[in-house]
Amino acid sequence: MKTAIYPGSFDPITKGHLDVLKRASEIFEKIIVVVSVNVNKKSFLPLEDKLMLIKESVKDIKNVEVDSFDGLTIEYAKKRNANVLIRGLRAVSDFEYEMQLSQANSALCSDIHTVFLTTKPKYNFISSGTVREIALMKGDVSKFVPESVAKYLEEKYMKG
Repeated sequence: MKTAIYPGSFDPITKGHLDVLKRASEIFEKIIVVVSVNVNKKSFLPLEDKLMLIKESVKDIKNVEVDSFDGLTIEYAKKRNANVLIRGLRAVSDFEYEMQLSQANSALCSDIHTVFLTTKPKYNFISSGTVREIALMKGDVSKFVPESVAKYLEEKYMKG
């Protein structure tokens, strides 16, 4: 079975993330969306909320599960017997960072490969950072995130 890991902070998950995930779900038998926990980074959303929002957003994609981890992605992939890491690219500017990450992961474990999937052009400009900024300024994020995420952000930031 080809299992792929789609790691990220997903803070919050966007329509661009889902675009990459839906196409990856057609290629791989199983995909695990993994929220990375980085104790050195301040997260916008609590981990439990991120997991809940991702699960709600992927509920119609049958071969996807959601998990979290603290540590190296490559170690998590080995633990889950995954042989592929999925990385989404929005623009050329993402490529240099992602290529370096891919090469580091390959040096750590040459049996796990990275697959890059580009988002559809209509999602190229969407980032979690942009969504966070719009939400904090009480703007409408519904064009950029799944409906459940938009409702969550509206309740948490627009009514406050």
